[in-house]
Amino acid sequence: MDQKRLLTAIALSLGILLVFQFISYKYFPPPLPSPAVTQPAGTTAAAAQAGAPGTAQTMPAVSGPRLPINATDISGSIGLTGAVFDDVVLKNYHETVAKDSPLVQVMGRRGGSKPSYAQFGWTAADGESLKLPNDNTIWTASAPALNEGSRITLSWDNGAGLIFQLLVSIDSHYMFTVQQQVVNHTGPPVTLFPWSRVVRDYKPEEQSSYVLFDGPEGVFNNALKQVSYGSVKSDGKNAPDGVAFTETSPGGWIGITDKYWLTALAPDQSTTEIGTMSYHPGVKDGDGIAYQTAFTAADPEVIAPGQTSSAQTHFFAGAKVVKLLDAYQAQYGIPNFYKSVDFGHLYILTKPIFFALDYLNSVLGNFGLAILAFTLGMKIVLFPLANYSYRSMGKMKLLAPKMKEIRELHKDDPAAQQKATMELYKTEKINPASGCLPLLVQMPIFFALYKVIFITIEMRHAPFYGWIKDLSAQDPTNLFNLFGLVPFDPASLNPALHMGALPIIMGITMFLQQRLNPPPPDPVQARMFQFMPIIITFFMARSPAGLVLYWAWNNLLSVGQQWLIMRQASRPKA
Repeated sequence: MDQKRLLTAIALSLGILLVFQFISYKYFPPPLPSPAVTQPAGTTAAAAQAGAPGTAQTMPAVSGPRLPINATDISGSIGLTGAVFDDVVLKNYHETVAKDSPLVQVMGRRGGSKPSYAQFGWTAADGESLKLPNDNTIWTASAPALNEGSRITLSWDNGAGLIFQLLVSIDSHYMFTVQQQVVNHTGPPVTLFPWSRVVRDYKPEEQSSYVLFDGPEGVFNNALKQVSYGSVKSDGKNAPDGVAFTETSPGGWIGITDKYWLTALAPDQSTTEIGTMSYHPGVKDGDGIAYQTAFTAADPEVIAPGQTSSAQTHFFAGAKVVKLLDAYQAQYGIPNFYKSVDFGHLYILTKPIFFALDYLNSVLGNFGLAILAFTLGMKIVLFPLANYSYRSMGKMKLLAPKMKEIRELHKDDPAAQQKATMELYKTEKINPASGCLPLLVQMPIFFALYKVIFITIEMRHAPFYGWIKDLSAQDPTNLFNLFGLVPFDPASLNPALHMGALPIIMGITMFLQQRLNPPPPDPVQARMFQFMPIIITFFMARSPAGLVLYWAWNNLLSVGQQWLIMRQASRPKA
């Protein structure tokens, strides 16, 4: 029975690691440097037909004046032709760990290699023929630049009695506030539906999986809705106006998320909005890669003569900093805004683990040290369980001679051998499955920690010491090129030919820990058990360095703890 349980534990561990490594290999290849978005002199784009957010079409090349954006955390500009927010650069984030690498650009100008933009407009009620602003409209700015803490007004007069205005401000981080106003100088009342949208005229390299989502998402009626690029495309192809998803909701938010970046719209939470996610073919190179998320007011604004309408929207374009998202959620009442960070189904573990690491990093000044301190804390919390497990294993090691006698006595009768073994366990008060308990408890923590290291912007490019420059990426060294002495990357031939120094250290700690465990009685099982550190080392070789650091340090702490406990438990009673 003990052999079967041991094999079950080994198979379970191996199976979990196989699944983990499959997900890691398939969805999380080593991050490659992303080129900066090209900044062309002119712009071309998919634009709204007569201002409607639901229909896209190829527009002629447009160019015109731009309004610079200056804030603490972002820079860029707004295209005054069409009033498009299509140039947002993050001042604090580079594409790679190199400080001279390009800054991250979350929104790129139309006509460039990665066009992405936000836009605000109006749609007329059925039966009304009004001249509305569109993609060719040139807006007039009330100031030469949009600066942090100030508000500028973009205006356009349609020449028929209506003045359209966008009152825009930006805080020190990543939140724009856009107030859409219409002044009615005509004789009759005017009925309009204000709308806002985020458009991506290209499809990025997806990383969607059970571990991470990127693509169109939003919160409607307090529930998170995520729709993959593939689903938006397949459902939108056969739907009117390309709309793949629609839902009416009081307030909420909608946008497009990447692993670390988010562009999202959050209207006045007291209004009822119709949220849509849509796909429009033929926008770029005839390949049909225009993805759009939009809000349109469910109830029209009726603007009486001499009156001014107003609709406010918050527009986020930046890094998904957890504490900042929580602050915006509280400040503006944006429901579940924190869910743009994909903490997943293990949220009950992942977010507390993140906050623990973030706090430890603020105290220790390094996320690697925070991981070491967190692991030590978990060891203290789980000490009673480990103490029970290691004492039981120590007793089993002491019973090895008796176990050998039972096998020799009942070598031709497996049933009798099993019965005698169980009686021995009962007499000695030993649970043979206790050795699996620490592993089973630690696996959810292991996966939650992996998700935190992989998805949070705070861990991105976080250095440790020595050769580890990014805890969210794999160890950059490689045994197979003698750790850089040979100018060749073996992983270019096969990803399996990557074995960094930190995974090797982790494998050594596993071997040390294994030496303290009682060996399986069967020679075949014992041989299989000896290969486990090597197998797991190869499995973990391409994992984030922070995760490997956790496992190696956890093993070292376990070795010390296990040695002390088993040494005491193995002493014969006087």
